[in-house]
Amino acid sequence: MKKMTGKLRGLRTIFLFGSAMLLSACGGSGSSSDVTTAAPLVDVAPSGASSINYNLWDLIDTLPYEFLDVAELDALGFMREEEKLARDVYLFLYKLWGSQIFSNIANSEQTHTDVVLRLIQKYDLADPAEGRLQGELSDPTLQGLYDTLVALGTFSLIDALLVGATIEDLDIYDLHRLMAFVDNQDITVVFENLLKGSRNHMRAFSARLANLNLVYTPVYISQEEYDAIIDSPMEPGP
Repeated sequence: MKKMTGKLRGLRTIFLFGSAMLLSACGGSGSSSDVTTAAPLVDVAPSGASSINYNLWDLIDTLPYEFLDVAELDALGFMREEEKLARDVYLFLYKLWGSQIFSNIANSEQTHTDVVLRLIQKYDLADPAEGRLQGELSDPTLQGLYDTLVALGTFSLIDALLVGATIEDLDIYDLHRLMAFVDNQDITVVFENLLKGSRNHMRAFSARLANLNLVYTPVYISQEEYDAIIDSPMEPGP
């Protein structure tokens, strides 16, 4: 299989710049949680489609209210919009290229951003995505990243699939980063399941690229983590 080079190297440089900006925009400190998830909340199929497990709302509401520090407040707002960003990019790419993988995963990202919204509602927080249309984000850095992603996805279907893989690459990276200082049980449970969904999305995009004899090279997570993800099976829900 061929490695992606040329124009795609330029793409990687842009994403690396965006990553540095995102890191500076959403920092914090704290401890990780020992909470484990009894049942996955988001079930993601090999096609990229997903559904919310029936006990989602009950589980979130059953877990205790815990103090939210500034880092956790920022993490909820950030993930609400990052999942919306992913959904909006995939909706754009589906309309442009008509490939079902974008529609399936856009629906999945809708469930992801809804899950985070449920946490925002539980803690009676302002929703940064409220009233925002497709492609509109309140965070200027995320808005810039969205604009870059949709522009890059217009070159070809291969570029669009690369954009998809890179979104999931970034999402996995950011979830790891945020979970390092989140210790609220309900947030941890939700983020763990978003992470599972993103791993499955990464598998789906990587498989499509492999069918085109192309190998995705991760930009944010390590090559070792990426290899471990794509060398393991889809993670089904209950």
